[in-house]
Amino acid sequence: MINQRNTVRVMVLALFCSLLMSSFLIHAETVDRIVAVVEDDVILESELQREESAIRARMTESKAQLPPESILRKQVLEKMIVDKLQRQLAERAGVTVSEEMLNSSAADIAQRNNMSLEQFRSELENSGISYQSFLDNMRNEIVISQLRAKEIGGRIKVSDSEVEHYMETQEKAGEEATQYHLGHILIAVKEGASASEIQKAQSKANGLVKKLRAGQDFSQTAISDSDDGNALKGGDLGWRGINDIPSQLVDTVRQMRLNEISDPIRSSGGFHIIKMLGLKSDVDNHVVSTTKVRHILIKTNELIDDAEAKKRILGLKARIADGDDFATLARAHSDDKGSALKGGELGWVEPGSLVKPFEEAMNKLTINEISEPVQSQFGWHLIQVLDRKDKDNASEHKKNLVREAIRKRKIEEETELWLRRLRDEAYVEIHG
Repeated sequence: MINQRNTVRVMVLALFCSLLMSSFLIHAETVDRIVAVVEDDVILESELQREESAIRARMTESKAQLPPESILRKQVLEKMIVDKLQRQLAERAGVTVSEEMLNSSAADIAQRNNMSLEQFRSELENSGISYQSFLDNMRNEIVISQLRAKEIGGRIKVSDSEVEHYMETQEKAGEEATQYHLGHILIAVKEGASASEIQKAQSKANGLVKKLRAGQDFSQTAISDSDDGNALKGGDLGWRGINDIPSQLVDTVRQMRLNEISDPIRSSGGFHIIKMLGLKSDVDNHVVSTTKVRHILIKTNELIDDAEAKKRILGLKARIADGDDFATLARAHSDDKGSALKGGELGWVEPGSLVKPFEEAMNKLTINEISEPVQSQFGWHLIQVLDRKDKDNASEHKKNLVREAIRKRKIEEETELWLRRLRDEAYVEIHG
């Protein structure tokens, strides 16, 4: 009887374990089912859920109103598909991120948050974010950034005539100091779309404009309906100068009033809807302190190590203290041949134009004072400040800002088309 009872127990236990394993497998299959096939890779349900949770947490933290679950899921999945396509392309193009670059980037982020790397790591862990997950996300962002620079950045050129034209346009319109805070919704139209597809997109854009002007929330509408990469940010493009706005939107933006909703604006990428979220004027006075400086450089090489180079620099400083002429010694001994011919003079330099260790040492010197030996990646320097003066750099600064803004705008326009083309031409299969 006892053996029979034990046999029954064993059978019941085996059946229970079998049911438990089946339940686990069904659950695992549910959690990790394939939600999308992207070229030769897949996106799993568990991956989508993690990304949804992360984005939902960020939106909650920023007090943004959460969209319906189905809308958020759709937008997050689309973002993951486009990111995966970019990573696949980066892998084929041989774009990689070294551990050194990754760790350096993490250290920079920690420093910007006034923390050591260990403190930053602890802060992430305390917030429920694993440090490895943070590094993986950062690696993906760097890879995608490098890919875009490789695929797009190198093709973008800004001519002097473009800079001059925009500056003249700004001055005539009195807009050089105006900043625009824009909301943006894109109803995309793929390349080679049929007339009926274009008409359908235009009808959708017209319908959204009507609803928005009737009071429908712009941010929620962007999250729900926009095909732009900023959709999950509520379509917020941030504050921009006129040169930093996509060219197809500029004429409309110039005419808009605060809180106004634009009519749909047609471009090669689709139909754009703009909301003027804010306007401000900021006059730019740009005065910089410039320094007239000279130096003597002793480079390190196979024959001269750091200790020997520093010793030689100290010897030259001692000779100057004994009355030798700095310029004469520079011509005879400096390994910076370009400045050596001019007695070591680098001329008038502006902030940011020299390597950091050199500039930091230079800024601490009084006029005519000679530095202690200063080490940079080029070798060991002896530095003397000859003079300082303030310079109104507004015109040059403005040109540089305009050039960078035009370049950024061109990159944004080209990136939008490139991403749309990448998505349209890829094999993507979504499983409900």
